[in-house]
Amino acid sequence: MTAVRSVLRRPVGHFAERSVAGLALVTGAGVAFGLLLMLVRFRWSPLYSADRAVAEWFNDLVAPHGPVVTVLQAVTDLGGRPVLIWLVTIAVVGLLIRRQPRLAVYLIVTGVGGLILDPSLKTLVGRLRPIVDVPVASAPGNSFPSGHALGSFVAYGALLLVFLPALAPRWRRPAIAVVAALVALIGLTRIALGVHFVSDVLAGWLLGAAWLGMTAYAFRLWRRERGRPAPPLAEGLEPEVGHDIAPAPAEEHVLEHPRSAVAELLVGWVLVFGALYGFGMYVSYHAGGSFLATLDAEVPRWFAQRHTPALTELSWWWSKFGDTHAVLLVSLVFCPLVLAVWRRWRPVLFVALAMFGELSLFLASAHAVDRPRPPVENLDGPMPTSSFPSGHIAATICLYAAIAVLVMARTDRWWRWLTVALAVLMPLGVATSRIYRGMHHPTDFMGAILLSALWIGLLYWVIRPNADVHEGNRPSIEAEDVHTLDDELVRAVRTE
Repeated sequence: MTAVRSVLRRPVGHFAERSVAGLALVTGAGVAFGLLLMLVRFRWSPLYSADRAVAEWFNDLVAPHGPVVTVLQAVTDLGGRPVLIWLVTIAVVGLLIRRQPRLAVYLIVTGVGGLILDPSLKTLVGRLRPIVDVPVASAPGNSFPSGHALGSFVAYGALLLVFLPALAPRWRRPAIAVVAALVALIGLTRIALGVHFVSDVLAGWLLGAAWLGMTAYAFRLWRRERGRPAPPLAEGLEPEVGHDIAPAPAEEHVLEHPRSAVAELLVGWVLVFGALYGFGMYVSYHAGGSFLATLDAEVPRWFAQRHTPALTELSWWWSKFGDTHAVLLVSLVFCPLVLAVWRRWRPVLFVALAMFGELSLFLASAHAVDRPRPPVENLDGPMPTSSFPSGHIAATICLYAAIAVLVMARTDRWWRWLTVALAVLMPLGVATSRIYRGMHHPTDFMGAILLSALWIGLLYWVIRPNADVHEGNRPSIEAEDVHTLDDELVRAVRTE
């Protein structure tokens, strides 16, 4: 009886020990943040002197090197609100699709809390940002605490706790190390770019640790109240749902023969580039006197003669639908949703390769052909790339054609035809706006169609993005045998 009681008390004891340790860490982070807040609020001179000295040292180190500033800006953007809100939102939607509302609520509460703490404390403290000799970056609002440090700690930490069970045990420690390194780098970039003091970043980390610890502890209590065990945080918040939230638990191999697929894509890429180069050189330099040359001369001129303020504004918006930011945004929303709904990496690979291949083919052919812009007013001003082919149009065609190819094969609902409509209307709208704005010839549009058709066709043949759907619709040999056996039994009964 004593042994049984000991066994029964073990989980309670382990939970109590872990809870006390967790509370101690959370309390320690909160106390350290409070102390740092008081030192900043009362302008403790040793802290201010150290903060200014570090800011000046980093400014002298970073300011003379433009490429270093560019890298620092790229890393610091990973801790900005647009990226963090996108990550948390996509994760919440994915969890709701996978029927994990508790984890979705945890992410929402944790993320919203981080968003509230940052501006409120900045307003309360009212600390100005560093002033350096050579400013290389700027940021709005006050300085203490660092919103990037706080937000990255909370967002990436919460995502790690939620999705840690989806990782194999051997990958969990490396994942924790990667997230810790990313959060540290984001905080370091804020100091190096001269937009935060060291104490601002430390405060952001401490406050982030305290808030993340509080929400994780509350979630553990929530589980405990419902009779569920409280696992160590190293196993994630809900270890039992690891299979349900894994990106593609039912997919054994993304591609059956990856090496041959890579070889086929490389060979195909070269052939597509050759077709683009040949067509681009012809329409750019050898089509004089032909119908295509007349088309390239008259159509941009016809549009240029009909410019109006309203049409110019409309064309600007349509053109934006095909630029890098819009295409990337749609891709970054569509791909995670595909993964959440269909639980397959292959459709995501299809979209990713469609966009990467389009970009590389566009850049290579534009550099090789080097076609000048139409001889009319270029409303977008000088552009770094040549006119052939249109990158805006090609990217729009590849993106929406890839979406239509995937959706049409995977649902029989009426709304699937909307993807086909988008695959037609979006490129037409972007093409019209680009020609209206004097940025492309009609044959640049043709080049974009050629690029997209050849590349998407090649990807469809090599990747087979809907292979799981087609294979699932085919009757198996065992099923056919069962039907045959049933027919024979029915005949035998009737004969008797």
